[in-house]
Amino acid sequence: MNTSDRLRVVVTGATGNVGTSLVRALEREPRVASVLGLSRRRPGLTLTKTEWAEVDLSLEGDEPRLAQYVADADAVVHLAWRFQPTHDPVATWRTNVLGSVRVFETVAAARVPVLVHASSVGAYSPGPENGAPVSESWPTHGWPGAAYTREKAYLERVLDTFERDHPQTRVVRLRPGFLFKEEAASEQRRIFAGRWFPGQLFRPELLPLLPELSGLRFQVLHTDDAAEAYRLALLRDVRGAFNVAADPPVDAGTLAALFDARPVKVPTAAVRSALSAAWRMRVVPASPDLFDAVLRLPLMATERARRELDWEPSRTSVEALEAFLRGVRAGGGDATEPLAGRRFG
Repeated sequence: MNTSDRLRVVVTGATGNVGTSLVRALEREPRVASVLGLSRRRPGLTLTKTEWAEVDLSLEGDEPRLAQYVADADAVVHLAWRFQPTHDPVATWRTNVLGSVRVFETVAAARVPVLVHASSVGAYSPGPENGAPVSESWPTHGWPGAAYTREKAYLERVLDTFERDHPQTRVVRLRPGFLFKEEAASEQRRIFAGRWFPGQLFRPELLPLLPELSGLRFQVLHTDDAAEAYRLALLRDVRGAFNVAADPPVDAGTLAALFDARPVKVPTAAVRSALSAAWRMRVVPASPDLFDAVLRLPLMATERARRELDWEPSRTSVEALEAFLRGVRAGGGDATEPLAGRRFG
């Protein structure tokens, strides 16, 4: 392959959970000549093909810099996302929605041939009552109560308009389940349990009983397997949405087996009330609205990704969760600010 045929890829949110896995996957891809990783803070991560640049998508003043970085790209993979502060939805809206719109507008202005966007299972409307897995045609209106699902769903509508107005750009939307890897465990502990929750508490001997919530059933994927789906979507001539998740779906029985614990039925309302009180007191960052959304997530059918991308997860959902638990106990991390490894704090 000639050097001129190889791709220059720009990745937003390149220092996060998915971004670090994706840039490493692109490092190994012979059809990729170079990668420009964009983030708010430059990481201490040194890779052969990858360069780094700082940009804050929430700032209107950073638009010229973003345009400069995207100007000669062959493809843009948009992963950047801000989960906190959950008490200030305006702040997350500025980054997640307005920042994404800036990326899409910049892609359109530069006439970038390929845009791959990180959507989510959270973009979907609540699933069918019979619990059957949904295809990519299931409505994407999200759960209106939670900022995360609202924002993911809103961007689906933005992309609908983008595809109509800019047919020259091939747009792909990846909709993964929950993504875990050992190196992202400390970040995810901070995001959902809080900075001061000790990771060492996630041990079987400390959890003899595990709450069993009615309706709790969700899908998980190892982050490296999600990165492989992004790589394939980037390189193959495909368009539209792809569900990606590993088997089996995770429920209370799966979690109880992981912790060698006995599941105990607990009223959902009681758990929500306790979480709501802890969130209002700022003890935990995960909001009760997100809890409501998780209980309503549909299961996703992944046949399209397996058929059109030739994608297959290399790890089961249980193996992805085991990697997370190893990381959270040991304070696993990576050489970027978002993924800094710490057991506590």
